[in-house]
Amino acid sequence: MSKYAPRQWAPDEKPMLPGSPSTPAHPTPLRFAYLFVGILVTITGGLGNALVVVNLVNLQGVLGAYSTETNWLPVAYVMTNASMNLLLVKFRQQFGLRLFTEFFLVLYALVTFAHLFVNDLNSAIAVRAAHGMLGAAVTPLGLYYTLQAFKKEWRLKGVALSLGAAQLALPLAYIFSNDLLQIAEWRGLYLFELGLAVVSLAAVLLLKLPPGDRIKAFRPMDFVTFALFAPGVALLCVVLTFGRVLWWFEQPWLGVALAVSLVLLAAAVCVEHNRANPLLNIRWLTNANIARLLLSLVLVRIVLSEQSVGAVGFLRSVGMDNDQLQTLYAIVLGATVAGIAVSALTVNVKHLMAPQVISLLFMAAGAWLDAHATSQTRPEQMYLSQSLLAFGSTLFIGPSVISLIGTVIGNPANLISFSVLFGLTQNLGGLLGSAIVGTFQVVREKFHSSVIVEQLSSLDPMVAARIQQGAAVAARSIADPQARTRQGLAALSGSATREANILAYNDVFLVLAILATVSAAWIFLHALWLHYYPAPTPVPAAPPPGAAPPPEPVTD
Repeated sequence: MSKYAPRQWAPDEKPMLPGSPSTPAHPTPLRFAYLFVGILVTITGGLGNALVVVNLVNLQGVLGAYSTETNWLPVAYVMTNASMNLLLVKFRQQFGLRLFTEFFLVLYALVTFAHLFVNDLNSAIAVRAAHGMLGAAVTPLGLYYTLQAFKKEWRLKGVALSLGAAQLALPLAYIFSNDLLQIAEWRGLYLFELGLAVVSLAAVLLLKLPPGDRIKAFRPMDFVTFALFAPGVALLCVVLTFGRVLWWFEQPWLGVALAVSLVLLAAAVCVEHNRANPLLNIRWLTNANIARLLLSLVLVRIVLSEQSVGAVGFLRSVGMDNDQLQTLYAIVLGATVAGIAVSALTVNVKHLMAPQVISLLFMAAGAWLDAHATSQTRPEQMYLSQSLLAFGSTLFIGPSVISLIGTVIGNPANLISFSVLFGLTQNLGGLLGSAIVGTFQVVREKFHSSVIVEQLSSLDPMVAARIQQGAAVAARSIADPQARTRQGLAALSGSATREANILAYNDVFLVLAILATVSAAWIFLHALWLHYYPAPTPVPAAPPPGAAPPPEPVTD
């Protein structure tokens, strides 16, 4: 029988969706092997970008770039990563999962190897953009391998485990990236990532995924949509990243980029809305339940900016660097693992609301604890708060995504829309959170600075004493009395700015705590409403006129 002949699957082996592997019964040792490879590939897919984000300051010196210019490195990754699922899902469906796995992992290793030859900012940006495209291909492989480790009745636990494992990349990057820099400077980061990529490639070549169904998926208009959607998302990523760095109203090109982005995205939506077989199901994406889940995922990404932007920014403002954050992130890593374990053990498709509400309350408590920070706060005082945030984030992500998967299984045509939706909430949601948190912190810092400066008067004995203290310190190296006084004033101004920054970060933490609490209340009240007023069961809609019949599957 030809390998392209249709195959009848056993009920427990049938692939969940076209482009996904079948799920035969594996012996226990093989299940553990699949689980190991799944976690390895998942961490490999996220660790490369995390290493760059954590070490932007070090890369700034190596590449000879200003701090604003190095922001192109993480945004180049996100620009290409965010929209690649538009094509990658159909590539798996049409050409088969095995070709997809081997082809893209080889490319991933080659692009990682190319990092070793980067010597300037432009080449680094190009390589990071290529890495973003291939990272989008590696991420689902980790999920597919992890699911092979679980029996049918436990498969949702595998989803929660894989989604949680993706959250391990950032704390791992903080823990050992400094050791990698000491080994071979910035090339140490890429050598480690290259090693992970090669090990992952060897693992998937040694332990292949079971075959799945293939269908003829690509249509010519798909590429028109991608040509509009991808640059639109890329420009939006640039605006969200550089808006707070260069400031929103200072650079005219940011406004032009935003306008062009909105035009391209609107054009892509118009094209898809009028297609008989759309790449993006706009009607499904604008459904009230899907829109609600989308909003909740974005809100959580904004709250989680408390970790990546708020806490790290605060600690660096009081003089901490990556070396002094290692213990903090080791504890965060432990809390993340605990969250993964609890999420995987307790996930229940009939009770997806409770873990989401509980996780948001954990995050709210962590942010509220951080809102009491002072100039004496150090990483030791943030162990509990950051652990609560890490635990809550991994507890939330599994149930929220599983609640979406059911709608995809019922209508496999929505798989691409789901993949793009999830990718955008993680990528654009993260950028949006960083933009909002960073902008709010700057605005509040200016407010607190103005209040503090208004209260400083040279006639105040305490202010005069502080100026004299600063001048006395400068007296060891400066003989001119007026210059010493200016140094004392500069020291007082620096102290005022530091205190204003601390107060601004406290405002950020407090607002994020309120946002998490409101989100938890919203999810709980919505679930309560559905309990007493359940939504009517929708009648399956007839296919739109001119829609092509479902393609016949062929075996991978």
